[in-house]
Amino acid sequence: MSSLLERLAEARKSGNVALLSEAIPYARWMRIAPENGTGELLTRMRFHGDLIGNTSLPAIHGGTLGAMLEMAAIFHLLWETDTETVPKIVNITVDYLRSARPLDVIASAKVTKQGRRMVNVFAEAWQDDRAKPVATANAHFLIKSDDAPPSL
Repeated sequence: MSSLLERLAEARKSGNVALLSEAIPYARWMRIAPENGTGELLTRMRFHGDLIGNTSLPAIHGGTLGAMLEMAAIFHLLWETDTETVPKIVNITVDYLRSARPLDVIASAKVTKQGRRMVNVFAEAWQDDRAKPVATANAHFLIKSDDAPPSL
């Protein structure tokens, strides 16, 4: 069992979704962590200077926003679905809607379609006002490969 799936089991047992990000070094470095204090699973990327892409505005780099949206989708799949494997990204399309200022970014995700092997997820990121998203993403994940043994 992978470290992430072990953390998932611990997180579900304790109800502490933040344990998931501790198993992912990139999420720790980016300061991306899931939270569910409001009753809704959200993912927060805490602002730090390494996230700046355009120093003249300043604005958060689009690549970090895309990574954050992907992580939000993965955290959602791990926490909200009954997957027993780590979702593998197939593709992601990110729409950048406005400049992200040097503040924390919050994201939510929802499954738009789930099949036996693939799942489609929509994710949305915002800063101060949820009605004014800075970026959205549509992502497709493999949740069960053809070579995986059939489940009983």
